[in-house]
Amino acid sequence: MFTIDDLQKLYNSSNYIVFFGGAGVSTESGIKDFRGENGLYKEKFKNYRPEDILSKSFFFNHTKDFYEYYKTHFLNPNIKPNKAHDWLAKAELKGKIKSVITQNIDGLHQMAGSKNVIELHGSVHRYYTVKKNQPIDGLPIIIKTEGIPKDTDGDIIKPDVTLYEEPLDTKVVSNAIMEINKADLLIIAGTSLTVYPAASYIQYFKGENIVVIDRMPMNFKNFLQGNVGEILSKIKI
Repeated sequence: MFTIDDLQKLYNSSNYIVFFGGAGVSTESGIKDFRGENGLYKEKFKNYRPEDILSKSFFFNHTKDFYEYYKTHFLNPNIKPNKAHDWLAKAELKGKIKSVITQNIDGLHQMAGSKNVIELHGSVHRYYTVKKNQPIDGLPIIIKTEGIPKDTDGDIIKPDVTLYEEPLDTKVVSNAIMEINKADLLIIAGTSLTVYPAASYIQYFKGENIVVIDRMPMNFKNFLQGNVGEILSKIKI
């Protein structure tokens, strides 16, 4: 049986640790995951399924409803980093964690102090205009706009997040694969590894050890069950 002490030994002996995280990393901050017991996918919004709302076609066909849902579920200003984010930032500062690859869009890793963060699905802190395809400081506009947020030219503002029906950014993917390939220890946490193509990047790991942390049981040799922040905070940096 794999233990905290075993993870500590791997942490101590590894030189290039990469962290690959999913929604379960942020649940301890009060953010709902998607597929969990009380996840977002269990709740409909105006008779729409969240999977449909978070799609490219829904954004363009029902922009007002998209933003009503988006603002309610993804723009909580009171959300703060938790023990997992803090531990990762400190471990990076010590030179142990080389990069954080995240499927989350909440920006909590950067808020905690992590520098080398690869955001596979974008960020709620970045926006661009649809027609001009230009970056814009869209968050203040979205917060104060009741309906569809637009720039001064009337161009619709879109979050820089990857929706269903959209491809991942090729440069971001390339960076993630490169980091996984260089790692001698890969820590996978808070993800069921069912979101593709992100989950498929694990195949590029060529190192010796993979450790998986999740609240739900998973079939991995080096597996720790529990909350990510609680487990990581027991590892001495």
